[in-house]
Amino acid sequence: MTVRPAAVPGPGVPMVGGPLPGAEELTRSLLARQHLLDRSSDALEDVVGHLVGLQAQNPSSPYTALWSRMAGFSTDALSQALLDRRLVRIAVMRGTIHLLTAQDALVLPALLEPLLAGSLRRNPTYANALRDVDLSELAAVARDLVEAEPLTPAELGARLAERWDAEPTALAQAARGTLPLVQVTPRGVWGQPGATRWTTSRAWLGRPSADLTDPQARADALDALVLRYLAAFGPASVADAQTWSGLTGLRPVFDRLRPRLTVLGPATPRGRELFDVPGAPAPTTCMPPPRLLPDYDNLVLSHADRTRVIDEAHRRRLWSPNGVTPGKVLVGGRVRGTWRIDPFGVSSPATLTVTPLDAWEGTDVDTVLTEAHAYLAFVRDGSQDDQVVVATG
Repeated sequence: MTVRPAAVPGPGVPMVGGPLPGAEELTRSLLARQHLLDRSSDALEDVVGHLVGLQAQNPSSPYTALWSRMAGFSTDALSQALLDRRLVRIAVMRGTIHLLTAQDALVLPALLEPLLAGSLRRNPTYANALRDVDLSELAAVARDLVEAEPLTPAELGARLAERWDAEPTALAQAARGTLPLVQVTPRGVWGQPGATRWTTSRAWLGRPSADLTDPQARADALDALVLRYLAAFGPASVADAQTWSGLTGLRPVFDRLRPRLTVLGPATPRGRELFDVPGAPAPTTCMPPPRLLPDYDNLVLSHADRTRVIDEAHRRRLWSPNGVTPGKVLVGGRVRGTWRIDPFGVSSPATLTVTPLDAWEGTDVDTVLTEAHAYLAFVRDGSQDDQVVVATG
């Protein structure tokens, strides 16, 4: 299977030691590439492909993320794409569930397999429970089970425990770490609750996963992934790409691509270079509009230095031990507030509460309220008597 990024720059002479973009320029470059300065009118699959997927462990998160990035986006569009299997939900970058195009779902899990399998070794609970389990044999048995019928993790773990004397939860996680397991619909479909059920990408999509056992095929796939990351998140450092993907050892990939990239720096106070794809769009100087982001959004998770979009004090304030975070409000291109809807479901009336993290100008409040009202109408289908409030104190 040939692996190609959306747009691969051709060979050339890199611009070495170019001027380091200022903090504001870096932020605007990121927002522009994330379609958060101007909403995109591209097709849904093209947007998801350009972004190299969207964080999706919370099934509703991609709907919010895409509403803030796409003109005319509807919940039906994403739901139908999931039902048609043009988009899927599967574990990839950082070992977390992402919404991907079908093509990426056949490639990225194979490319990120060392990360996913490594999580089993890094978790002492799973490592101890799986000490006497042949993972290759388990993967083969689990593949047969979930391809016969999609199974919940609990169901799969129980069936595997009939063969191995080990904790069922650990056995199910071993299958997740060794197989490309899609979360099948109705999970992820708007308004349709559904338990997590797994089958393989091969069974769900009717096509085999990419074979990246050949070193050159794997190198080509890593090159394509880095180029796509830069197109969607650059300019960025090696450490940034590793933070986003969860992979380590990407320095040789950047060195291999260096002749095809723009090189800026040494860029950071630590002397790291920033890399970019040539011809990347230059951001405008206009004030970034307010945007509502979901609880999990790659905008704030895809750089080693997260101060590109959120102040460190705000990041620490929003951090929680279980990893659960609120929805975020971009003001002036930075995370400066949070939002929540209570209740989120169909009950009426509902209230969307916006909570500033610092002092906002009056015009900021007005523009955020306008965006919040539009978003509330989107998720609540124009329900009457809903309201938006700004928390004080």
